[in-house]
Amino acid sequence: MDIGEALDIVRKQHRGVLATSRADGSPQMSPVLVGADAEGHVLVSTREAAFKTRNLRRDPRASVLVLPDGFFGGTWVQLDGHAEIVSLPDAMPGLEEYYRGISGEHDDWDDYRAAMTRDRRVLVRITVERAGPDREG
Repeated sequence: MDIGEALDIVRKQHRGVLATSRADGSPQMSPVLVGADAEGHVLVSTREAAFKTRNLRRDPRASVLVLPDGFFGGTWVQLDGHAEIVSLPDAMPGLEEYYRGISGEHDDWDDYRAAMTRDRRVLVRITVERAGPDREG
């Protein structure tokens, strides 16, 4: 699947599973909401202290499986790449873009920014290197 086509799916479907690697090499998977920015990165918001954040700081390889809301019968896509963790305060513009891409405009952006700061949110920005499926079977 073309990466651009996969990102178009991410812009419409936001439920996913993020896979990172634990220190022992085994997978750690987390349900997440996913978006995509104008530069073609997959975006995930999480907390500074989350296991996925620690895993990605150690090993930036990431895979995201994006699923349709109904789970069965729709289009799904897997995107693989390398993640960058952007911490606050640098993360705030990206966190706002992430929110807008998934939910539209916030009713109170000051409240949103305060919540992101209080929760010590980070932005996971994945540079996609491969997308699929490429075949059925």
